[in-house]
Amino acid sequence: MRTDQILTRLERVFARLDREPERPAHLQTPQMSRHRVVLLGSTLAFYLAIVVAVLTTSWLVRLDWQIMFFRPYEQWPQLHAFLDYLVVLGQRGPTAVMVAAWLGWRSWRQHTLRPLITLGVALLLLNITVGSVKLGLGRLGPHYATEIGSAELFAGGDIFPSGHTANAVVTWGILAYLASTGVTRRVLSVVSAVVSLSVGATTVYLGTHWVSDVLLGWSAGLLILLALPWFEPLIARTEAYVFDVRELLRRRAETGRMPAPVVSVLTPLLSAGGKWQLRTPAEAAADAEEPVPQPVTATVAAAAAGTAHSPTARPAAHPAGRPHVIRSERTPVTPNGSRRPAHTERATARGAAARPVAGG
Repeated sequence: MRTDQILTRLERVFARLDREPERPAHLQTPQMSRHRVVLLGSTLAFYLAIVVAVLTTSWLVRLDWQIMFFRPYEQWPQLHAFLDYLVVLGQRGPTAVMVAAWLGWRSWRQHTLRPLITLGVALLLLNITVGSVKLGLGRLGPHYATEIGSAELFAGGDIFPSGHTANAVVTWGILAYLASTGVTRRVLSVVSAVVSLSVGATTVYLGTHWVSDVLLGWSAGLLILLALPWFEPLIARTEAYVFDVRELLRRRAETGRMPAPVVSVLTPLLSAGGKWQLRTPAEAAADAEEPVPQPVTATVAAAAAGTAHSPTARPAAHPAGRPHVIRSERTPVTPNGSRRPAHTERATARGAAARPVAGG
């Protein structure tokens, strides 16, 4: 009879993840180096400069209007069909599914959840930062502009910065961030840069974004990629927490599959009335923790009760030579010893009862 445990699909996935990682030994987790900090600060300064330029309706806003009046989608109509498909590489839903599928395979191969958790953290940061700026500035797109030369801010829109561009930078750049080798990281960095630049330029061609929207989207996505090393401790703790929760659920499942114990266990307990009782395992364990009473003689017991000199005082229930035995010290089937005296003792007792008492 086979007793092998049948694992579910999810349990097989986690069982594989329990194995040792297969990541190259020389590959280290990205750190916040001085070079990265300088690049992060420069990108942040560029980000703020674009926001200030749009808020002050500077030359950048005038450039936005000039390109909008140029109408690129009318200049090269033969590219329109192809660019309609290319812009999908910047949409959050399709790109997240494609990249998550690839990173899921990476997690399966390397026996770690870090790639998927890193993607989740990056997308969460993207939604928080880009979404808050979009809703806060409320800029309208070129197709919904109402006043020529205006920045179209605080008008209830959600176009600034470009979500397509920022999403392309993050989702495709995360592949370079998680690359296994230095050569792969450089190649994927170039590929992600080309894809994000193409997506941003495509949105300008289609007239769905201003040029300043795309510039701010590029810088917003790059800021997230550059700041990811700060979140590596959080990613590591999240991975450890997921595995701890998995282990807890596994133990609960194993406990639930175990057969329930018998309702009660027959424990030989001689009560005051001389009856046998049924004791549950919990009650038997509780009884085992009770302190063992010390033997008490009949004289000491009578003195403690204040009846040491009373003519009606009765001897203690247990003689001095036979201390009381608690329930936990007895065997689960047969009482500890017999209450009946030995054969020789019975014969002596019968002879003493038959002999008349002198002076009685």
